[in-house]
Amino acid sequence: MSVNGDSIIEVDQLVRRFGDRAVLDGIAFNVHRGETLVIMGGSGCGKSTLLRHMIGSMKPTAGSVKLFGEEITGMKEREIERVRLRFGMLFQSGALLASLTVGENVALPLFQHTKKSPDEIEQIVKRKLEMVGLTGFEDLKPDEISGGMKKRVGLARALALDPELLFSDEPTSGLDPIMTAVVDELTKGSHMTAVVVSHDMTSAFRIATRMIMLGHGSIVAEGTPDEIRNSLNPEVQQFIHGRADGPIPLNLSQEEHKDHQLVRPRPFLGGRFRFHHKHS
Repeated sequence: MSVNGDSIIEVDQLVRRFGDRAVLDGIAFNVHRGETLVIMGGSGCGKSTLLRHMIGSMKPTAGSVKLFGEEITGMKEREIERVRLRFGMLFQSGALLASLTVGENVALPLFQHTKKSPDEIEQIVKRKLEMVGLTGFEDLKPDEISGGMKKRVGLARALALDPELLFSDEPTSGLDPIMTAVVDELTKGSHMTAVVVSHDMTSAFRIATRMIMLGHGSIVAEGTPDEIRNSLNPEVQQFIHGRADGPIPLNLSQEEHKDHQLVRPRPFLGGRFRFHHKHS
């Protein structure tokens, strides 16, 4: 895929605080048309928080986020809905509506945002499901398919409007290696720009044109896959190789958790009477 200088996303000095802790502290980068940017980092480092700011579902403490040249941080919901028509979003869980069939889930954005006929929509749904390896699954309900299949339906729905930009949160989790490769090919499709949050290093290095690693509220490393692979930063090397020993701690205290200011502490022993003991 070719990359040009047209910036689809501009993030400038983005700050997000929860209480006295900055989860994102001065994050800045651009995503150019045609790029596949992979965002990675340890659990709790702010990857999903950053993604929520980029799609407009969370407001920053300070800083700017522009999509397609438009500042979205101050937009009202109706304004940002117009911008969202230009991008697709694959949620980590798939986020399917349980009351709808697989086909109806994929068709939903087409019915909501286009004037296509039911016959046209039916054909588009079939094509999108075929792309993700789910031909003939239109009439099943989400609770009748596996977790990995739900993820694939979510991707088909995210691609239903043929978006210019695709956001993905852990797109390959729960997928087998073959379907992971298929999803990777769809993610870096010829007409799209993509931003992917991932822990899957095999997938990440396969699809990325550029990578960002978050840590300590900031960007620890940024570069091409080769630059990240050859980084001298010990945190980067520990993460991409999955090593237990290194500068990234294995334990996360409540004080370090990004949402800890929003959680009311409850003593563990205080809940002991809520459990039922089995008596002999």
